[in-house]
Amino acid sequence: MKNPRVLVTGCQGYIGTVLVPYLIQRDFDVVGLDAGWFATSTLGSHHDLCQVRSGDLRDLLLEQLDGMDAVVHLAALSNDPLGNLDPQLTFDINHLATVRLATLARQAGIGRFVFSSSCSTYGKAGDEFLDESAEFHPVTAYGESKVRAERDLATLVSDDFCPVFLRNATAYGYSPRLRLDLVVNDFVASAICRNRLEIRSDGSPWRPLVHVEDICCGIFAALTAPRDAVVGRAFNIGRTEDNYRVRDLAQMVQAEVKGCQIHYAPGGAPDARCYRVNCDFARHRLPGYQPTWDVPRGIADLRHRLQSARFSTEDMTSHRFVRLKGIRQLQDQGILGTDLRLIDPSADPPVGGTATTSSNR
Repeated sequence: MKNPRVLVTGCQGYIGTVLVPYLIQRDFDVVGLDAGWFATSTLGSHHDLCQVRSGDLRDLLLEQLDGMDAVVHLAALSNDPLGNLDPQLTFDINHLATVRLATLARQAGIGRFVFSSSCSTYGKAGDEFLDESAEFHPVTAYGESKVRAERDLATLVSDDFCPVFLRNATAYGYSPRLRLDLVVNDFVASAICRNRLEIRSDGSPWRPLVHVEDICCGIFAALTAPRDAVVGRAFNIGRTEDNYRVRDLAQMVQAEVKGCQIHYAPGGAPDARCYRVNCDFARHRLPGYQPTWDVPRGIADLRHRLQSARFSTEDMTSHRFVRLKGIRQLQDQGILGTDLRLIDPSADPPVGGTATTSSNR
């Protein structure tokens, strides 16, 4: 019996780089799709373990899905700052290109479509815990794009096509293709490199957290669960215990990195994005999903890995680990146009930033 073959979009992103070996170790035949713009933005040496097809998600052809048994769709404009770069591009890529990909997958006879959504869909929600039945109140183009994608993907459910929606909490933790535009990762890197971290709000907003490896666990569970358990369903991915205020996260990092100082940016105001998420439904109703990381252990592991990699202030301030910086550099170099397409499509894939990398902030 052949191993199931899965296409992972955004395979060279923050989550995708961890997910590919995770699935290969569990006997999946993985093929990747990525724009390639962060292919060399790694800590130390890293080699992709799957075949990587370079290309823009918006230009994917039906024949590129031949032979696939499932799709894991991570590729997206990956967070709120990128969404603010051009809101319409966020909708074009995160919403319309997602629905187009799923439509092609259904036409190709692919049975399982795992969509990496986000708890950012809940947006401005306050202090109450939210389960999957909660109303959406997105406050950014990124959050709204995920709402629209879930809505339209749900209309594609059929006897032969099974979309699943994973609303990931705010990701954190080590990946060879690190992202520093994520709150815990940013705090840990700042503490190590500068012996200080900066809170850009008043520190009061709630954030649900999920380790990148536990996101991979959720994706594997969504791929392998019985159809009836997941078809058309949304799952909050994380641990209910891991909801923290931003200021609490800073204090946890301070406890791990001795001597680190916490500073509040001048004029910091409450962040409109504030939500606490209940993840019990996934733990009880998504077969095989058992998250194993908690935030203190994840912070300690990330500190150890960054220090072992001799992570420096130069690394922290470079374009390699902040998506918006990478995009702007490629545009300044004349490699990417304002529509985030290659200006010269015949050229080799660029190295720098990415418009189609893994989601979730």
